[in-house]
Amino acid sequence: MTVPPHAEHGVEDLCDAGTQLYERALAEGRIRAEDAAQAPCLLDLGLLSPALDDPGRLEPVPPALALHRLLRTSANRVADEREREVRLARTFEPLLRGAGHPDGPVESPIRMLVGTVRINQAITEAMAEATRELLCVQPSVHRGAARMERARAISHLRDQALLDRGGRIRTLYQHTQRHVPSVIAHHEHLTGDSEARTLDEITDRIIIVDREVAFVPGDKESATALEVRVPALVTYFATTFDRLWRLATPMYPEAVAPPALNGVTHRQRAIAALLVEGHTDAVIAERLGMNVRTAREHIAKLSATLGSESRAQLGYLIGRSGILDQGR
Repeated sequence: MTVPPHAEHGVEDLCDAGTQLYERALAEGRIRAEDAAQAPCLLDLGLLSPALDDPGRLEPVPPALALHRLLRTSANRVADEREREVRLARTFEPLLRGAGHPDGPVESPIRMLVGTVRINQAITEAMAEATRELLCVQPSVHRGAARMERARAISHLRDQALLDRGGRIRTLYQHTQRHVPSVIAHHEHLTGDSEARTLDEITDRIIIVDREVAFVPGDKESATALEVRVPALVTYFATTFDRLWRLATPMYPEAVAPPALNGVTHRQRAIAALLVEGHTDAVIAERLGMNVRTAREHIAKLSATLGSESRAQLGYLIGRSGILDQGR
């Protein structure tokens, strides 16, 4: 009997025949090599391999091993693409700044900045010309101690110079930064009009100088940044900041503790809101700027407070308790 042509597909779109045969191979331990003719994709994708003691039989690669290998391959591919993005940015940045204009180079309203040194240099140059205001969104970041110390030193000098010229500084952090000594110390060592507030969830890092230029991330690793001087975009960023600022809880110069309602803390209400949306512990931790272990501790306390015995029941009890409405 002639086997019909097998449509090409990736492992993430495993066909029905391949899925059924792979499940059978896992259940039986081995299958005959000729049985794979109906799903040749399993051999092509590395989910079946010849038995060492019997080439006429095929053994399934354990799903955990196959998944690990495929995820590692995917991660390497993503890393390669990100490295390619950085190389492209380095190649085209000077061309974008000066190419093709009859009167010479023209300053682009949006520039790609590559590397920490270049990003800090551009921010320093913009801050040196600032006279009115600095708006910052600073999410929770995890860097080495030496790198953090250098960043704090550079930031302190720039900030104090603006304050000395009569400008003001407004900074938004995540709630997880409220008690970080280095964050508090940064503001305490500044002299002038400097305020800080916190929110459970904030945007990625944004720096807005005099509402004329904004710096936003160019990638998730902060290896690149965009310097934006398009008035409509800068106004949009500043308006977003203003709205978040009004919703935020004061942290400096006078800290205000978010109130607990019915035994549920402000942090637990934030977690509850994400739980009812169906997010995993890892996603909740990432969005609220905490580690997964801390997120799970808060979830356990929330479950105990509401009397929940399961994850599904917890979502129901959160909705019935009204704690999300009370926190608004």
